[in-house]
Amino acid sequence: MSFFDLKGTLKPLTALKQFGKKPHTISYPKEKTEAAERYRGFHYNDLEECIGCGNCSTICQNKAIDMIKVEGIEGEKGDSGLRPRVDNGRCCWCALCVEVCPTGSLSLTRDYLYVSDDADTFLFVPGVDNPEGKNNLSFITDKEQSLNVFNRVPMPELEGMERVKSFAEVVLGYNEEMAREEASRCISCGLCTEVCPDHMHIPEYINAIATGNDEDAVRIIYDNNPLPEMCGKVCTRRCEDVCAIAVRGEPVAIRWLKRYATETAKTADITMEIVNPEIKEPNGYKVSIVGAGPSGLTAAYYLALRGYDVTIYEANAKAGGMTMYGIPKYRFPIDSLDKQIEYIEKIGVKIKYNTKVGKDISFEKLYKESDAVFIGVGFPQPWTLGIEGEDAKGSMQAVNFLHMVNSGEKVDIGKKVAVIGGGNVAIDAARVSARLGAEVTILYRRRVQDMPADWEEIEGAEEEGIKIVPQAIPVKIHEENGKVKAIEYQLAEMVPDEKGGRPRPVAIEGSNTIMEVDSVMGAIGQQGDYSFLEGEFAEKIQVERGRFKVNENQQTTDPKVYAGGDAVNRTADAISAIADGFRACKAIDAALAGKK
Repeated sequence: MSFFDLKGTLKPLTALKQFGKKPHTISYPKEKTEAAERYRGFHYNDLEECIGCGNCSTICQNKAIDMIKVEGIEGEKGDSGLRPRVDNGRCCWCALCVEVCPTGSLSLTRDYLYVSDDADTFLFVPGVDNPEGKNNLSFITDKEQSLNVFNRVPMPELEGMERVKSFAEVVLGYNEEMAREEASRCISCGLCTEVCPDHMHIPEYINAIATGNDEDAVRIIYDNNPLPEMCGKVCTRRCEDVCAIAVRGEPVAIRWLKRYATETAKTADITMEIVNPEIKEPNGYKVSIVGAGPSGLTAAYYLALRGYDVTIYEANAKAGGMTMYGIPKYRFPIDSLDKQIEYIEKIGVKIKYNTKVGKDISFEKLYKESDAVFIGVGFPQPWTLGIEGEDAKGSMQAVNFLHMVNSGEKVDIGKKVAVIGGGNVAIDAARVSARLGAEVTILYRRRVQDMPADWEEIEGAEEEGIKIVPQAIPVKIHEENGKVKAIEYQLAEMVPDEKGGRPRPVAIEGSNTIMEVDSVMGAIGQQGDYSFLEGEFAEKIQVERGRFKVNENQQTTDPKVYAGGDAVNRTADAISAIADGFRACKAIDAALAGKK
């Protein structure tokens, strides 16, 4: 017998040295052992805290996480409705997914045993397959430990009492370094795109900025928004309300990044060169547009790109609608708007200024000479306060006041002004009045937290020394020699609504207060002016509750006529009007292409 044969014979006997020793393994499930406090076991996901952003799936280098529908979870604004599923056959338990979860809903547990006869159970839906996991968490991250950056790069702006001295633009804008840093905070979840009325390609252009490709960002932006610099300055930015980073921090500055990118194209010629739009050959169809507001300009731009002969009829001397005549120039300078209008005209859109449809040209003529008509006339007519003394000199509507100031007219408002209302128009009128040297008080019938104005604008007004008196209901304008002398108002208490709505203000008897002022400005809402529709058109084109009745394609009850903007939707912001115009363009193009 050789040495190797002898060794093979004796080898089993060496196992005897293990006799009596404690085994290294345990008998499961008869025996259990506790994992270390920071042991990284199975994932757990708080389904209520999770918003389905998919950042965990994006970061996983093993492609071990996918996003799926889960029964009982419905998508809504700010929540995709999807939840992560982990492939434990791929997972290496590195916990990067936990460290990048913006909401903190995803974590790891100390659970490490899962016995099943089903070979497919390595596909694990955290929080669904282990609801008890929340009681055994081992690896979690808070804001300090997270790999996300939750603090926004501050926006430089003029100091409050300094900026009120002029109409200089308040917001100064990001420089290149600041824009790159802020853009790098975006996790590209796309929740913002879903809530944007125009469904702009937000993660795509922010990623272009983050990687230093500003021209790419501009081209991406112009794909479905021809007025992006406007949106970059005054958009209501509902996209930021659903930003995943905002759950535990400050939302990515989507609006300011759009502004940065579009401002890198300093002129209409540079914009034309960068965007390099494809303009199709004339197709022989003519479209007339009533009103050069955001919806009309948008429809015109994209129709012109598709080869249509487009003419806009604008009653005022400049285009832009309320963005021109309603938004103060410290928020949206005229040269910024002019640059965008010039670019739109460069691609072939014709604008006939100082041409009021119904007066300088009839709607019937436009209708007969066009293959399609788009109406984007806005909501230009203000509601009156309906109180005694409103006809006195010095009593005016805030919308008309802003229109006169933006047109370059001089308006005598005196030294003390009262503005009635709590929306953006009220705030704008108040801040403009302050820049004209007046002491300004805003009277609002509900609480400050109920004001529909943008919080940035409310805070800006307060920083500029404007006083806000909440729960104040105006009841009378006092006059002397036909001029405004004072405003009388009653204080109100907020009474809960029995149907569950927001509390309503009820005047407190005997609480009347009289405040001496030189001017009173009403800003309680506006309505449309459809007087240009005469005869058969007033009947054919239906209006419901003050707005044109349209279908999902912005088509009115006359199939040849489309409408958009404030005269159609109730959101009253530029981006919704832009979305209407873009949707109408596609519908008009489809309808007329079908005829061809």
